[in-house]
Amino acid sequence: MGNDLNQKLVVGLDAGGTRTRAVLAVAEDGRWLAEGAAGPGNALTVPVLQLTDHLTEALARAVPEEARGRVVAVAGGFAGATAASPDDPGHVNARSALTEALRRLGMPAGPIGISSDIEAAFASAPGTPADGLALVAGTGAVAMRITDRRGTATVDGDGWLLGDDGSGFWIGRAAVRAGLRMADGRGPATVLAASVGRALGLPGEVLPGGRFLSYDEGGAVDADSYGEGRAVDADSYGEGRAVDADSYGKGGAVHADAYGEGRAVDADWSRARREAYRMHLLPAVMAEPPIRLARLAPLVAGAAAEKDAVAVAILDEAADALTDTIRALDPGPGEPLVATGGLLGPDGPLTARLTGRLATLGLTLAWVADGCRGAVALARLAHRGGSR
Repeated sequence: MGNDLNQKLVVGLDAGGTRTRAVLAVAEDGRWLAEGAAGPGNALTVPVLQLTDHLTEALARAVPEEARGRVVAVAGGFAGATAASPDDPGHVNARSALTEALRRLGMPAGPIGISSDIEAAFASAPGTPADGLALVAGTGAVAMRITDRRGTATVDGDGWLLGDDGSGFWIGRAAVRAGLRMADGRGPATVLAASVGRALGLPGEVLPGGRFLSYDEGGAVDADSYGEGRAVDADSYGEGRAVDADSYGKGGAVHADAYGEGRAVDADWSRARREAYRMHLLPAVMAEPPIRLARLAPLVAGAAAEKDAVAVAILDEAADALTDTIRALDPGPGEPLVATGGLLGPDGPLTARLTGRLATLGLTLAWVADGCRGAVALARLAHRGGSR
């Protein structure tokens, strides 16, 4: 990296809700040289002083002291900010914090570009597109129309209380609701009741026994019909493991009509145990910030992979919600659509579902890992005097 540091350099920042990343790159060709990371960078929810500290730490780790004088432009994609409104509180906070972080490190201010993390993610697509659609589907969910590299229309992103339909939070909440509905008798049986309970630390004696047997056309089947004599452990989803049928309860088939809707439930999960399940589950959920429910989304993906009907329905509804979010932007066939977020990555649980739905709108997903590459591209454009 030694000789590269003698060239003109740029820095791209991706400042999200959980961490801030800084990438040092060559201004001429965009080659990455180093990167650093620090704490959260949401320009609306992280206090400016703390945001400044996080930016300073990430920049210091990415840019060696001897190279700081050669940085000619910096661009950052910030959660809570936008390039479209310089007077927006998030934009003001981000610019103030970034300017102070650069001053602390003795780095020239140069052109400083502030955009949203969504705008930066859109710019991360091949060719650094200037116009099109962006979709984020991770803990939260939001879609944006990008015009001349600025967001001009937004759909959802309204947070856990009012929106984020189809997001990781939304899926996690649906998993808890499925467990509660199974327990009180309003909903069908699902392995999610047990897996959610375990994830939230409920005592084992209040959980359903785990013996959920598929049946066809209303008839119960022997335990041996599920995977050559093996019953699936709810904890094994995502790891592909299964355990012997005898490892849960007394063995033996249960009545197929216990809950209907295509699943059978262990008759040992009595009304008293179901009441105890509810009494433990609700306080466990309320004890954490609501957004933490997003960590339960992988349980739904795993259960759906094992053909749990309730989990499959949750993911299908999530994909429908994201499709509606994109449709609200009035997309044209063939428009660029850049997606980011764990739900839509190469192994994301919604990727195939959403891809099929969007094909009917003439749209194809292009996934990017985050906004770092786009932030570097925007910094290079700013250095060359190009459009932000």
